[in-house]
Amino acid sequence: MRSERLERALEDGAWVLPATGRIAVFRPRIGDDLSALPRDRVVVLTGFRPDHDHFAAQGYATEPAAPYAAALVCLPRARDHGRALLAQAAAEVVPGGPVAVDGQKTDGIETALKDLRGRVMPGEAVSKAHGKLAVFPAGPELAGWAAQETPIGGGFVTRPGVFSADAPDRGSVLLEGLLPSKLGPKVADLGAGWGYLAHAVLARDGVKRLEVVEAEADALACARANIDDPRARFHWADATRFRPENLLECVVMNPPFHTGRDADPALGAAFISAAHRMLAPDGVLYLVANRHLPYDEVLNAAFLTVEQIGGDAVFRVIRANRPRRTRP
Repeated sequence: MRSERLERALEDGAWVLPATGRIAVFRPRIGDDLSALPRDRVVVLTGFRPDHDHFAAQGYATEPAAPYAAALVCLPRARDHGRALLAQAAAEVVPGGPVAVDGQKTDGIETALKDLRGRVMPGEAVSKAHGKLAVFPAGPELAGWAAQETPIGGGFVTRPGVFSADAPDRGSVLLEGLLPSKLGPKVADLGAGWGYLAHAVLARDGVKRLEVVEAEADALACARANIDDPRARFHWADATRFRPENLLECVVMNPPFHTGRDADPALGAAFISAAHRMLAPDGVLYLVANRHLPYDEVLNAAFLTVEQIGGDAVFRVIRANRPRRTRP
């Protein structure tokens, strides 16, 4: 869908690329077709590790190289995050250079264009495939939208676009309250976000090393700011592919279960399988999940003992231990 709007904008002259110079593409997603742009000039900029690895594998440059001659912002769903990306693009493109913003109606493109009109004058939007693309000149007008770390209480900070940016997630709070007072020496927090659970793990007795694994670079940066402890090791990584140096005694996690707007229980199941692979024979997994998610089959296939240890009307907290040697 994005590719259709890109092609039309370039063909109709709604987005005129400079003859030379690098073109930044902010936050494209797996499945986005960028072939309408000159590959040798494109720099893909995304903090989401699976997307980063996908485009790197296709041969796109991924190292920041500002200033840019032009930019494309692939609009995310979160309004504050979209504003921050637009401000970054407007600051890193040469003054007056063309910045395109593209998004689906379900991602809030209409709101984004309305917000832009209050500060800059975007050109006429290209409408196609249930979305819009519009272009505006780079300049300082959007500086007030730049991403800032935001204190949320408890000594924690977050940034626009990270999960549960306003307060600790309810499920994570439930899980934290049910963790035992003592954990094994080697622990991982998979999908650690901005570090709420990791911070709680390090407050338990017995922990000598904690692998803080998070695929979103902005969230991991917040986790680094929120955790000042030499036992923590931070990894910008896809948790479903992460491999620790040694098998672990414990894994804690509040795994994501959405891909874009759609619920994707397979994502949480992949987190469970990853935990199974990295746990020692007597290892234990502590997991919080929405009650409606169908994780029982994968949990029982991966662990000898699975029990619900708490929860509420929406979430359940599960303890699973003794990983099976082979999966059925």
